[in-house]
Amino acid sequence: MMYQIVAFLGLVFIAETTGAINAKGCTPLDSWTFDKIVPKFKAAIIKFDIAYPYGKKQEEYTKLSAAGRGSVDLLVAEVGVKDYGDMENMDLAERFGVKKDDFPVVKLFLSGQENAIDFDGDFTDEELKKFIRRHSEVYIGLQGCLEIFDRIADKFIATESLNERKSLLREAEDEWDKIKSQSDQKIAETYVKVMRRVIEKGSDFIDLEKTRVRGVMAGQITKEKRDEMEGRLNILKSFAHDEL
Repeated sequence: MMYQIVAFLGLVFIAETTGAINAKGCTPLDSWTFDKIVPKFKAAIIKFDIAYPYGKKQEEYTKLSAAGRGSVDLLVAEVGVKDYGDMENMDLAERFGVKKDDFPVVKLFLSGQENAIDFDGDFTDEELKKFIRRHSEVYIGLQGCLEIFDRIADKFIATESLNERKSLLREAEDEWDKIKSQSDQKIAETYVKVMRRVIEKGSDFIDLEKTRVRGVMAGQITKEKRDEMEGRLNILKSFAHDEL
């Protein structure tokens, strides 16, 4: 039997493992550590699963934990539940109404709220990110997005005032000027161009452009072009609250 040492927020825990590894960047929780760690974060997304998970859903959760590594306000964690032997963490599963037949179960715990929010979407990292953004103020970006521009996009699409939209466009242009990284400059440029086109053509531009981009992605394109289009599509989603 092997053990892994988990250092977290000045505390050190020893977790039993048989060679299976938690999702990279993901914090393993148990009955002793759950209430010590979860309340320290504005939002905590936690997956209840078998003790040593594997497969496509675990891969998607690993992507989520990697994306969340830069957020000090977000905890991405797992609770491994055993229904045999010492019944490890079975008490946690029962406490939150989690049944083995439903594994994996993902819940979002928000600071100051007693009840967790259940995730019931398609089990992909992008849907999990949207779930977090929809229900909390904690930022976790989609691929190819930048936080400060996503925040501006939220305000931009929420108002119908032309003057307010023009003011937010100027704010985005100013932020674009501050960026040093060439790759981030290109991303910022996309946000600015989308905002300019919405001011010119109206909010319907967002849906029309998403349709155009998806059409391009459905064709024969290079990986580089596909990555570019995926990033553009994710930026467009930042302007559509129903997709966050």
